[in-house]
Amino acid sequence: MPKPYAFKLEKILDFRKQVEEQARLALAEANRLHADQKKIVDGIELKKNNHQKKEYEKLSVDDLWLWRQYDEALTKDLHAAQNRLTQLALNLQRCRTDAVQKSKDRKLLEKLKENQAKKYYEEENLKEQKEYDEMATLRFKPKTF
Repeated sequence: MPKPYAFKLEKILDFRKQVEEQARLALAEANRLHADQKKIVDGIELKKNNHQKKEYEKLSVDDLWLWRQYDEALTKDLHAAQNRLTQLALNLQRCRTDAVQKSKDRKLLEKLKENQAKKYYEEENLKEQKEYDEMATLRFKPKTF
């Protein structure tokens, strides 16, 4: 029975697993922030649309000035929120790319571990088979007539 295979780069594999998990957490956080900002942008757009549906022709001069000020403020808020959403989308894409790369790195090392383990067990089985063959050859006694 061969002894268990010991992967020499096990600590590096563990480290890569940890780094991949951290990248996944960063991706989840970036995704959450992006979704939250998207809700904010949608809320501001809804407020702006509802505000613009109001009939401003019937407003007094003072109310019209307030209406325009509020409309400009909503427009500024919308642009700021959309800029933030764009930044968060770029960050999300960066985190996604990073997580994919970390996953590839880990999978590459796991594949190496599997291949080396397979090769190790094949070699051990060959050694064991040779030992059995040698024992069988030494124990074999030809029949004498």
